[in-house]
Amino acid sequence: MIKPLRRPRLWTALWVLAVLFVIVVCLIPPPPIPVPENGDKVEHFLAYFILSGSAVQLFRQGRPLLWVGLGLVLMGIGIEFAQGALTRDRMADPMDALANTVGVLAGLGLVLTPLRDLLLRWRG
Repeated sequence: MIKPLRRPRLWTALWVLAVLFVIVVCLIPPPPIPVPENGDKVEHFLAYFILSGSAVQLFRQGRPLLWVGLGLVLMGIGIEFAQGALTRDRMADPMDALANTVGVLAGLGLVLTPLRDLLLRWRG
């Protein structure tokens, strides 16, 4: 399931922490930073692009990576439902879920490039 990395537990733990970080950031009150209209969609896209692009570095191609991608898409949709149901200062937005999904797909697209094994080649 995991690529033969030099420190697979470390890299997997860091990836899991990044996933947890995204979940927490999406459920806490938003910071009072002005964002252009629909600028949060870029943030959603980038967060999920980074998570899925990182998954490309960790997980083998095929079913393992497909399951991780599906999990990230479902996480993005679930967070939107949670924002609407569990928070007072956030709201569920289907366009955020779409931006999350597009970010996941774009990140998974890295599997088609030489960047797919960047972490595997890096032995530092």
